[in-house]
Amino acid sequence: MRAADDLDQIDDLDWSVRTAVYSFITEQTRPPTVEEAAALLGVPREGAALAFQRLNQRHALFLEPGTLTIQMAHPFSGISTPFKVQANGRTYFANCAWDMLGIPAALHADAEIEAHYADAANTPVTLSVRGGHVYGHDGGTEGVIHFPLPFQRWYDDLVRT
Repeated sequence: MRAADDLDQIDDLDWSVRTAVYSFITEQTRPPTVEEAAALLGVPREGAALAFQRLNQRHALFLEPGTLTIQMAHPFSGISTPFKVQANGRTYFANCAWDMLGIPAALHADAEIEAHYADAANTPVTLSVRGGHVYGHDGGTEGVIHFPLPFQRWYDDLVRT
């Protein structure tokens, strides 16, 4: 196993772990544990754990603080959120409005999306993605997605952005 100061040295195993994580999510609708990722690749748990940490450090994955549990693998959320995306007969959760549109793009699939406006009433909204186009529940294509922080500040606290 590598020393802690080697966390910034990305290698081929890291990218293999990242690929395995995304493949697992697309099939299982949730991220794998470190043990599951290690088993998928036939590598020791310690190697997969270190890859999770390095990928987290590089913002390729986001771990729950102090754990090896994947909280986000953009655009997929590792936890239930108000941004529910149904695609390819499966239900995924997105981290935000941006990611709810990213899931159909990442899967190259049409999707049905259930979310809520960030208004005082937390008004529900249903969207469809068909052929790469977004449609509202009324069939229209007009709409607004609001990002409360500029992109440059998203990584200040990405979970709350």
